[in-house]
Amino acid sequence: MNAENPVIVAARRTPIGTRGRALARLRVEELATPVLRAALSDAASATGAPVEVADVLLGNCMGPGGNPARVAALAAGLDPAIPGGTVDRQCGSGLAAILDATAAIRAGDRRPRLAGGVESASTAPVRSVDGVAYDRAPFAPEGFPDPDMVRAAEDLAAHDGIPRSRLDAHAARSHERARAALAGGRFADELVPLAGLDGDDAIGAAERLLTRLPALFPGGVLTAGTSTRIGDGAAAVVVTPAGAPGLAVLAGAVVGCDPALPGIGAAPAILSALAQAGVTSRQVTAFELVEAFASQSIAVLERIGVAEDDTRVCADGGALALGHPWGASGAVAVVRLFSRLVRGGAPAGTLGVAAASVGGGLGVAAVFEVVR
Repeated sequence: MNAENPVIVAARRTPIGTRGRALARLRVEELATPVLRAALSDAASATGAPVEVADVLLGNCMGPGGNPARVAALAAGLDPAIPGGTVDRQCGSGLAAILDATAAIRAGDRRPRLAGGVESASTAPVRSVDGVAYDRAPFAPEGFPDPDMVRAAEDLAAHDGIPRSRLDAHAARSHERARAALAGGRFADELVPLAGLDGDDAIGAAERLLTRLPALFPGGVLTAGTSTRIGDGAAAVVVTPAGAPGLAVLAGAVVGCDPALPGIGAAPAILSALAQAGVTSRQVTAFELVEAFASQSIAVLERIGVAEDDTRVCADGGALALGHPWGASGAVAVVRLFSRLVRGGAPAGTLGVAAASVGGGLGVAAVFEVVR
């Protein structure tokens, strides 16, 4: 390992609450503040001294504006001299924010950073033009394909010839693994309980109904059970210069792909990050993909040469079971890797990958290595 690689020394997240449920009353800064504080406290314990951060970078997609990262930094009691910045790469925002933090350290500013993501889908403002509300901003300009992500997931299943039976099986695996992880206490040390919620509230919600759920499109294969639940939540990590135990960030990549099939974006991003790190997918012990849709996960795994039922992939369940707080999900993937590898006692040199496909045709991925 290159001794200059930045290292994640602490990683925390909130439970993921389904939109409109347990965390629905909390604004973005109220979700982010507790995880920022918890991550800083963990980092102080890990390094043996208080951590003075240079910046707070948080992914966010649909929030109220006003730079939520700065608002959360102030709400967390950080020095007003610490600026804060908000990153929008849609579903990859939280992971992109972590890569931005590592890039600043690699560029020569050796001060630690707080990075991650936050989303309150429940309190996201209604957007309008000339008084007419709309669901989302365009992912692409006129003249380019710009499918809704649900439509895009259905189109991807058709493009790759993925039958409903595979989608149902993939979603069922995610729920089964999440229930086993919950029962085994594998989420406990990463969670910061909020509003009386001490666990992800979507686990198991659709599992027993998967094969009976109707298709979302006539003649289609995608269902509500093979699509993730939109959620509220936050996740944060502390990134420091080399020298401390944790997860070293070996490489990261942000790529573009066909906006008509945005679900495949994670695949070229993963392959690019692996190539930069000089490793192959066979050498990776743990993958954490943002499972927005079963068709998306299967398509990405096929393109990187990993079986869809491989136990290395989302071993404790992914977003299909836990939920998907858009701007936070990429950071949740990194927190999950930290728990699986660092908290789980994996030996030095163990490799992990986190990745997300993004609306508009993007992919974000990073390769990590355990350091002790």
